[in-house]
Amino acid sequence: MFETFGFDTLTAPQAAIYFGLALGLAFGALAEVTRFCFRRGLIGPAAERRPALAVWLTALAVAILGTQGAVALGWIGFAEHRLLAPDLPWAAILLGGLLFGAGMVLTRGCASRLTVLAGSGNLRAALVLVVFALTAHATLKGVLAPLRQALGTLTLPLGEAAVLPAAWGVALALALLGWAVLSGARRAHLAGAAALGLLVPLGWVGTGFVLYDEFEPIALESLSFTAPAADTLFWTVASSAVPARFGVGLVGGVLIGAAALALLSGRFRWQSFETPAQTGRYLAGAVLMGFGGVLAGGCTVGAGLSGVPTLALSALLALAAIAAGGIGADRALSRLSGSSSGSAAPSATPQAPQRA
Repeated sequence: MFETFGFDTLTAPQAAIYFGLALGLAFGALAEVTRFCFRRGLIGPAAERRPALAVWLTALAVAILGTQGAVALGWIGFAEHRLLAPDLPWAAILLGGLLFGAGMVLTRGCASRLTVLAGSGNLRAALVLVVFALTAHATLKGVLAPLRQALGTLTLPLGEAAVLPAAWGVALALALLGWAVLSGARRAHLAGAAALGLLVPLGWVGTGFVLYDEFEPIALESLSFTAPAADTLFWTVASSAVPARFGVGLVGGVLIGAAALALLSGRFRWQSFETPAQTGRYLAGAVLMGFGGVLAGGCTVGAGLSGVPTLALSALLALAAIAAGGIGADRALSRLSGSSSGSAAPSATPQAPQRA
């Protein structure tokens, strides 16, 4: 479809960068104002847990409905997408999800939340993202790649069962929306979450339909942070040799969008580490998320918010493993520290509310 626009100086891959930037700006702004965070919905303070989960599930429900609507209209299809591969790499997904979940507890946020926090002045989050990106790249193409490939050989043949029926997806989305509306969460936050969820089908349709060009094809993708974080880091240090892609624009847009909203609202605040032990915990979490995110096929956004709407069993398994890893890590840390659930990883700024 892209060739019908008549662009003379802009190719589809170039347009994808600007498209990613626009999506990132919207995601960064909406995630900052709604405090969009999967971890808080699982193990955050008791008073925040239910509304935080309602925000996340609202976004997921809208993403499912929008994505499946686009599929029904024939705009996009996922038959050739890696998430719907007939052989399920169960070992990599389970291990990766558990590691990613544990890592997000140690760093007090998943990759998407930390990107938003980095834009809001959190230097802890910024450093974690660098280590996360380095580890993800090492897992994709570096010293950890052989281990990833070995785990990927352990598969379960599913065939057509690798994807759920569309009716099941619609039923799931409606159930999630119903629970969120009755959760007691603020309506303004739910509205913001719904707008955020619409970015997922917008990403799929934008890259898979609007920007489709048979002469210069681009990948079908939507919101994600694992591979895009690695791409952004290496494009930053080697832009003359590594071309920018959709993911680079996306990450850059999230940082700018979150920074703009934080500055306008007065929530921008420089934050950093307080102790060497805290630094070590955050860096260990970054490594676990980088390695685990690649094994699982994505983070809470890539495999969860964007992956689940494809109705792929691999995405559902990855999100479930991430949740299990996060809950398990929180309980283990709670037993070690003697604290209650949700407070095992102490805030870096005890005297002020933590927005991680």
